[in-house]
Amino acid sequence: MKTSRALRFWWILSAALLWLPPGQAEPVMQPGLPVIAVAELPAEARDTLQAIRQGGPFPYERDGAAFGNHERILPQQQRGYYHEYTVETPGARNRGARRIVCGESVECYYSADHYQTFKRIRE
Repeated sequence: MKTSRALRFWWILSAALLWLPPGQAEPVMQPGLPVIAVAELPAEARDTLQAIRQGGPFPYERDGAAFGNHERILPQQQRGYYHEYTVETPGARNRGARRIVCGESVECYYSADHYQTFKRIRE
């Protein structure tokens, strides 16, 4: 079920990009949120982003679960719009604090501190 949810997400993303007018394939960045390039992410975050693109597999049961955006740091969207994924933390005995949260649109965000702050991931 988790795999089909991630595949559906990337199918919707691909379809959206195909229907955007030329020159609008890159979404507008959310004002006020810092931006981080994929190349600047920790290696484990790049691995998680690749797994998201491929639809899994994911190491944790919560990966792909709806993210509620209770902190209201990300742009406000309808319930179920965002999904969270664990970024492995070397040496952590649990899931650690690092996450990637992706929306149904074309945006993903990185949090190194368990949703206290986010950076928009620039592809």
